[in-house]
Amino acid sequence: MTTPRTGPALNADERTMLEGWLDYHRQTLAQKCEGLTDAQLRTASVPPSELSLMGLVRHMADVERSWFRRVLVDDGAGPLHYSDADPDGEFHLTEADTWARSHATWQAEIEAARRCAADFALDDLSRGRSRFTDQPFSLRWIYTHMIEEYARHNGHADLIRERIDGVTGD
Repeated sequence: MTTPRTGPALNADERTMLEGWLDYHRQTLAQKCEGLTDAQLRTASVPPSELSLMGLVRHMADVERSWFRRVLVDDGAGPLHYSDADPDGEFHLTEADTWARSHATWQAEIEAARRCAADFALDDLSRGRSRFTDQPFSLRWIYTHMIEEYARHNGHADLIRERIDGVTGD
């Protein structure tokens, strides 16, 4: 695997530590997808589940967009891959869905997330709300949630990747 993965600093301030762990988990998901074809990346884990590596990347693009753009800065950005009619749309893949497009979209949302977060202190509250609650969230909470979200899905990615070609690793 060639995606560099940098571990978080061992003695940094809190913000640097949170951003380091988030980047580490972003890089981990990218590594889990390396070297596979589009067809392999669209391969579901185990029927009847539709969970796939490409689906996870598309899901995380929407998660980045939701928490940083819609909740943190309240920019009105709508979902990318799901809708009220298809709440799991990020996992409903077709032959037209490619790694190049999915990866580029995900990376664009990561960059947008970084830009959004740059204007907030850890204790600053979000300008928007999540679709689940009418309460604001601190940037600290959002970072912590994002680390948890990636860590959970990276566990899924480990199992999916091993099923596809036997590759394992942390």
